[in-house]
Amino acid sequence: MSSFHDFDHVDAFAVGAVGRPGQRVFLIQARLGRALVTVKCEKQQAAALADYLRRVLHDLPPPDDRPAAGTSLLAEPLEPDFVLGPIGLGYDRDTDRVLVQLDEMVPEQDEDDEEDDTDELDGSRLRVQLSRGQVVAFCEQAEAIVSAGRPPCRWCSLPIDPSGHICPRMN
Repeated sequence: MSSFHDFDHVDAFAVGAVGRPGQRVFLIQARLGRALVTVKCEKQQAAALADYLRRVLHDLPPPDDRPAAGTSLLAEPLEPDFVLGPIGLGYDRDTDRVLVQLDEMVPEQDEDDEEDDTDELDGSRLRVQLSRGQVVAFCEQAEAIVSAGRPPCRWCSLPIDPSGHICPRMN
């Protein structure tokens, strides 16, 4: 079932990981009051989102605001509403807000599927408008979460498990 969540502002926009390194599940959350939307994503998606948002911020003045401590933590329940697919980003100069749109990964339909649901969304969507301070906090949090995983091998760049690593370049 598709759902559309559109927040002009949020109390928190957070990223986190649950589980042990190598088996972590990455989540992005938007909270406004009691409304909570959780999106499951890949580690690379969280890192790429933070990287792009940093580039957007590079061309803007430093933020005037910063979220209060503790607001960037994931909140219960951690059950994802959908799995992340395409990401859309933008900046609105009039409101000085960064727009982040997270769309659900939707499998392609077979050509034999004759149902035409043009009136319905193709999957769920979360759209949030963030202050520059919220973007900075999200980027810092994403970078810390991503770097807390397994260290990369210096020869092949593949992650090194705590139990060891068979490096394809060191045969």
